[in-house]
Amino acid sequence: MSKNDPTVLSETKLNRAKLWQIVLFTLNNSSTNIYLFAFGFVVYYSTGLVGLTALFVSQIMGYIRIFDGVIDPAIGVLIDKTDTKFGKYRPIMILGNIITVISFLVLFNIHGLGEGMKIPVFLLALVVHKIGYSLQATVTKAGQAALTSDPKQRPIFNIVDGWVTTLLFTGGQIVVANLLVPKYGGFTPEFFKVFIPGIMIISAVLGILAIIGIAEKDNKQYFGIGEKTTKTSFKDYWAIVKGNRPLQMLTMAAAFVKFNAQMFGDQVVLMILFGIIFGNFGLSGTISLVLILPNLLFTTFAATIAQKRGLRYSYVRYLQGAVVSLALLGGLLFFANPGDLSFSNITLWTVAFTVVFACAKGFTSTPSGLALTMAADVSDYETSVSGRYVSGMLSTMFSLTDSVASSFAPMSIGWILAAVGFAQAYPTADTPLSPQLRMAGIVMISVLPLVGTLIALTFMKFYPLDKETMESIQIKIAAMKQGDSNEAE
Repeated sequence: MSKNDPTVLSETKLNRAKLWQIVLFTLNNSSTNIYLFAFGFVVYYSTGLVGLTALFVSQIMGYIRIFDGVIDPAIGVLIDKTDTKFGKYRPIMILGNIITVISFLVLFNIHGLGEGMKIPVFLLALVVHKIGYSLQATVTKAGQAALTSDPKQRPIFNIVDGWVTTLLFTGGQIVVANLLVPKYGGFTPEFFKVFIPGIMIISAVLGILAIIGIAEKDNKQYFGIGEKTTKTSFKDYWAIVKGNRPLQMLTMAAAFVKFNAQMFGDQVVLMILFGIIFGNFGLSGTISLVLILPNLLFTTFAATIAQKRGLRYSYVRYLQGAVVSLALLGGLLFFANPGDLSFSNITLWTVAFTVVFACAKGFTSTPSGLALTMAADVSDYETSVSGRYVSGMLSTMFSLTDSVASSFAPMSIGWILAAVGFAQAYPTADTPLSPQLRMAGIVMISVLPLVGTLIALTFMKFYPLDKETMESIQIKIAAMKQGDSNEAE
């Protein structure tokens, strides 16, 4: 009987989680993502209330992401070396959330400081925020390797994460665009006094639920091959990174995918697309509501494919879908004008744009969620090869390339807008549509994501962890745990 036979894998003693554990631990990603959503409004706060220039802020936001990537490997080593009576992951999650709260309390109160203090405190708050964010966010990838090793269970994380993230971001966009902005007259001090505390409370509640979800599995017996796991010294890390081909290929592909997802969620891009090209920023909230079901279907379908054909197969097919839909989206926007998009008077144009935009966003953003689970596959691959459990460091390598590549999202937006005359302040809903702004919007929402997707597809050609390979890896790890190295050969 072949080791790739499904019956062999089903007879293997896998580490399986209860459904409620997977569901709750998934909320750790939501706990950090809600801050990512809020971070999109920093540009409006810093330019509108603090008085900084748009180009300066866009470049700083890019550099701070690079800083985030630089510190990530150190955070990964910290996680791998953490060993307390409360586990490896839970202390890091709590610490990260507390630091992030402190950073936002400082960041969104800078407008009351003296002129000489604004920029230094702004930079310090951003640095502190990235440290806290990275601590908690890294556990999302690293913890999955301990949560479950069952290839059929891991995609469940993607289904739950996709549903919660869709509802969270959609709800957030609706509340901001259709409730808070109209009520407080834009991004005013009163807006942020309501918005920021709400973000903190939601994140803390989701984080607590995630801690409950990982509690049982935050135990040494679920780390790698348990007590038999090979000890790892600091000097071993470079050899691991250098020799792990799946890590190299997936981190590079995932970086460009994250760049694309950021462009679709950036508030400045949404302002240009809906507030200026279509003439109504409130449409950004409306279309988010309309796309709830399509987004959930995209996520669920991707995870279903992954359960049957493997994560790599699903990842690649979605990238291929993104290429087609992004090209169509750029073509539609070339002919779009204010008033063309309306959900009160639905036309064929509205239907066509909604379908194409849903496909472009779904195919482009869904792989970013799949990569969270694929990081656990990469960790298992390393365990099967070297006997080491370094999920923290491996996960932060994803964050490193992710941060460096995604730093070009705010930078690119700043450069593009500066080139069309918006170096001092970002466009608002009152800015008239011009040919230059239209092309800027098309480049940001279509052209750049299309290029990024093609690059990601190129890297995925060399990513070897398909369904059959992962089944062999899980069989080998199970044999290593039992001490039967001959069977694992």
